[in-house]
Amino acid sequence: MKRAAKGEPARKRPLARGGDARERGAARHRGETRGLGDVLSFLQLLWAIAHGLEAISKQMRQTLGVTGPQRLVVRLVGRYGETTPSVLAEVLHVHPSSLTGVLRRLERAGLLRRVRDPADGRRAILTLTASGQALNDQDGGTVEHAVRRTFRGFGAADAEVVRRLLSALARELGVESASEARERRARQPRRFLLTTPAMKSANARKRAKYK
Repeated sequence: MKRAAKGEPARKRPLARGGDARERGAARHRGETRGLGDVLSFLQLLWAIAHGLEAISKQMRQTLGVTGPQRLVVRLVGRYGETTPSVLAEVLHVHPSSLTGVLRRLERAGLLRRVRDPADGRRAILTLTASGQALNDQDGGTVEHAVRRTFRGFGAADAEVVRRLLSALARELGVESASEARERRARQPRRFLLTTPAMKSANARKRAKYK
């Protein structure tokens, strides 16, 4: 850039247009990640996704009143109509005790209803309330909305490749899929307890006491 002549006002450098700035930023990003290799580049993307999920979860807390994980539970209960905490834990790859706080907060917010299973009093049945169903029907500003928009730019074959890749990575990290967990439990031998008539009678009295 030429210097302004003495007595003339200095010329300002024109500001970059938004599109040009984004293109330069993208090019710089590609240059920074080019030497990372496949593994580090993939990990970088995973961390970026994790950061994005956390950010949109906080945003959902402000706009919808629930976090991303809480919203996912609502969506799953809405998809099944009614379900149990153990089924949700299996689908989400977590221990049932890990869901206790999430389910309690959704109940307190009036989004989730918990009733006892008439066939088995030890088991709880989860359903959505009217408010929970209204939240389930909303889509804008949610994680699944972003996922759905992303899927629109790719074909079914591309989505299947990504799904297989992430499933393989989950298995490598020790995370079982729901079907794998069911198959593993089915392969486990059943345990039979030997009980005497006296023990059966004592157990019956204990169950009657806490009914």
